[in-house]
Amino acid sequence: MGASDSKLGFRKAVIQLTTRTQPVEAADDGFWDQFWADASTPVQDVFALVPAAEIRAVREESPSNLATLCFKAVEKLATGATTGCPGNRERQVVLNATRLLTRVLPYVFEDPDWTGFFWSSLPSRVKSEGEPVGEEGEEGARPLAELLLLSIADLLFCPDFTVHLITQHGVDTAEDVSAVDSCEYIWEAGVGFAHSPPHNYLHDSNRTELLKLLLTCFSEAIYKAPSNDANFGNPWVAFFCSAENRHALPLFTSLLNVVCAYDPVGFGVPYNHLIFGDSREPLVEAAIQVLLICLDSDSLAGWGGGADESSRNQNVDGHEPQLDDTEAPGPRNLFVNYLSRIHREEDFHFTLKGLGSLLNNPLMQTYLPNSTKKINFHQELLVLLWKIADYNKKFLFYVLKSSEVLDVLVPILYYLSDARADQSCVGLMHIGIFLLLLLSGERNFGVRLNKPYTVRVPMDVPVFTGTHADLLIIVFHKIVTSGHQRLQPLFDCLLTIIVNVSPYLKSLSMVAANKLMHLLEAFSTPWFLFSAPHNHHLVFFLLEAFNNIIQYQFDGNSNLVYSIIRKRTVFHSLANLPTDQASVTRVLQKQKRMINSPSRQSSTDTQPTMEGAKPAPIGEQRTLQTTLAVTPGIEKLTEWSQVAEDGTMQRLEPSTQGDAVRLNGSEVAPESPSSDAESLAEGSWHKSRSCNLSDSNNPRWSATSDWVLSWKVKLPLQTIMRLLQVLVPQVEKICIDKGLTDESELLRFLQHGTLVGLLPVPHPILIRKYQPNAGTAAWFRTYLWGLIYLRNVSPPIWYDTDVKLFEIQRL
Repeated sequence: MGASDSKLGFRKAVIQLTTRTQPVEAADDGFWDQFWADASTPVQDVFALVPAAEIRAVREESPSNLATLCFKAVEKLATGATTGCPGNRERQVVLNATRLLTRVLPYVFEDPDWTGFFWSSLPSRVKSEGEPVGEEGEEGARPLAELLLLSIADLLFCPDFTVHLITQHGVDTAEDVSAVDSCEYIWEAGVGFAHSPPHNYLHDSNRTELLKLLLTCFSEAIYKAPSNDANFGNPWVAFFCSAENRHALPLFTSLLNVVCAYDPVGFGVPYNHLIFGDSREPLVEAAIQVLLICLDSDSLAGWGGGADESSRNQNVDGHEPQLDDTEAPGPRNLFVNYLSRIHREEDFHFTLKGLGSLLNNPLMQTYLPNSTKKINFHQELLVLLWKIADYNKKFLFYVLKSSEVLDVLVPILYYLSDARADQSCVGLMHIGIFLLLLLSGERNFGVRLNKPYTVRVPMDVPVFTGTHADLLIIVFHKIVTSGHQRLQPLFDCLLTIIVNVSPYLKSLSMVAANKLMHLLEAFSTPWFLFSAPHNHHLVFFLLEAFNNIIQYQFDGNSNLVYSIIRKRTVFHSLANLPTDQASVTRVLQKQKRMINSPSRQSSTDTQPTMEGAKPAPIGEQRTLQTTLAVTPGIEKLTEWSQVAEDGTMQRLEPSTQGDAVRLNGSEVAPESPSSDAESLAEGSWHKSRSCNLSDSNNPRWSATSDWVLSWKVKLPLQTIMRLLQVLVPQVEKICIDKGLTDESELLRFLQHGTLVGLLPVPHPILIRKYQPNAGTAAWFRTYLWGLIYLRNVSPPIWYDTDVKLFEIQRL
């Protein structure tokens, strides 16, 4: 009965607020206390008892009542932060006010007329005890948003409410909460903190609710139209991550440590997650989302400047990060600064081990089905890994200097393979490929790929014996051949990764070698090359990868050399590609007739699958999906670097990929590609026509003789043609002389062959390294907020609000 009465009283208060035509006085505590002081109202009940239509009605018809409600709720949080919530009643008030603000704020943000509301001064009639707030508009008064953020920060380190009380320090938190040193109350051991406080379900729950409110405050950004403007700014994030927040360092450390220390499996007792509740998982999910939003360095733009780019890659010798007073004045994103300054190997080990363990969690297999708990926030983990590797180069080098990077690579490839045909997972595919692009810019990544792949995970790939490089190539091939059509813009990234690592791949398996040849065979068909203005780039990438392997790793790659010899007609056809206008037009018209024929249309409805492949999973019906920002082209994602003789990288000025590895080809009689490659290329052609590529943006574009000739002369075929010129006669002779029909005998012959002095002078190793840019920053921001929108369903904080940063689609 008590719970029903409290719900009834709360609902009556909501009705009174929405039906009163006259403003309710702020001093009417009897009325306002109905929202938070009577009894604890669970957050699910708050969302049910405060309908969206009624919040909007109050906002439009009684704006002063909504403003006072927000003022009074913030006042309760500020009072709780000041007094330290000494009793259960005070904690109940704080939690109820937190839940109510979480419900109301999105509807305040969605109306442009309320944009500056929270950045106005707090009226003295609702100021909290000890808060230096004057009359509205009075100089020195703190804006309501700042008071709210500082109160949340204080409450996140409130002893006996969100953190375990340390009694030996003799601090009476009920009387002097400002004396609490929050660095002693970091939530979990790990980076910069050795003590592991005891876990407390109520503390975890209270932290989670406050972090949800913090996310809601930050979410004002999703009610603004998407923009690549470098002056993008989120004043909520900017203030919270500035020196104004005295808890910035312990909160950054707490969020990072809670995530990296989380163990969903525990002692490994089967089905324990079905028997016992886990208070940590909701906290970890909220913590990683808040941490990622705080690591958006562009949030400072438009709020007074900052020096975040200069803090990227910086490290200090002291254990605690220090600000550099010599840098430009103005607020700074301390979260980015602290992340960039982590430098101890034990901290790197803790972070990498934690992230690797969580990323591998969904891959775990047991004899008892569903006996182990599986996490669902792997996309947030991938973004966090991206942020750390991007901002802290010492961490990136630590990851790459040992084989531990493979503990991260395998789950990334698993997610890419598993999600390749799911429309709702396009964002996951992007972040996974972006991460591999970032890693591939470093030499050590390519070297580590040579480690044998022995740990079998439940991945949809053919059985093979080989290295992690083979696994990477096989998964990439599967993405191209059986992935969703919206992934076509990522083909450049996939092949760039292969090109970056190719000079270091010592021994490709026959399966991987055939996959590479299959891609080249498909992408080099004339009608695919002529169908879009940038399709020939894919051929350039693959030829560059072949050249790198031949020039730098010939001795161990007999499988690839054998595949090149077997498919030599592909290279002959490229060298003899027709360039006259009549031939170009004839190829395109022939293909158009084939596509439009009824029998051909029915046969291309399904994507071709390779050996060992199973149908890729399709997204569930009625799945919600958020739109993404446009992916920048590979030329904007990367910058050119040349590997010097000592192994160091030297940045090069931008140039076209054709000119960078310009080699002359030779002309021989053409051959036709196989039907399997035709099917793949046709599927890719369909993808290119449906993915807003250049030809879609310019429907009048068509292939011309001059255009074909302009890039054909730059095809880097010289090295491969010379290899074929030397080895093909030798292979044919040994087959005739010894009557060889066994593939293994030919491979042994190629293994002991050499082309020293016969090939052209090795070309420099060129690496396309990821470079930060406004386009990827906007993409990550949109992707991350879309992910947070979809993941927060209990409660559904932003559901059915007028979001502008992205669109909500129902599959």
